[in-house]
Amino acid sequence: MNTPILAQDVRPELGAIHRSCILALDLGTTTGWALRSHDGLITSGTVSFRPGRFDGGGMRYLRFTNWLTELDRLSGPIAAIWFEEVRRHAGTDAAHIYGGLMATLTSWAELRGIPYQGVPVGTIKRHATGKGNAPKEAMIAAAKARGFSPTDDNEADAIAILNWAIETNGGLG
Repeated sequence: MNTPILAQDVRPELGAIHRSCILALDLGTTTGWALRSHDGLITSGTVSFRPGRFDGGGMRYLRFTNWLTELDRLSGPIAAIWFEEVRRHAGTDAAHIYGGLMATLTSWAELRGIPYQGVPVGTIKRHATGKGNAPKEAMIAAAKARGFSPTDDNEADAIAILNWAIETNGGLG
């Protein structure tokens, strides 16, 4: 007879997000990231997962896995992850890449018991700029207005996701 495995709620208790290392991601070939460490210091940037000329189809995802593991090792442990939840893509390739990165991220997090949540694009844009359909330039301007220096819209989006997670306690309040 098999005993059922009960899922454990591993989300940080209310308010614990302010004491935890948390990660925000804008998934894509050029992934934007923002990380708030245990001491409150926020760092951000972009990382490219563009495959090399002779790479197999799965190398992008192996590099992403290795990057997550190294980030967790150097800055973590990561307590929670938020990522931009995209429901519509400009093209088929972008949709496939996003889906592969999301599958890699969620399985990586599941293996480590790290809670994760997608945040709708409109929610992020509305929180950062006041408009749910804000253009890339407005997202960059919003990040700069908060004292950040994003290199592009990917990093600006990750910063906006992180700010949303911190300011709304991950959407809980």
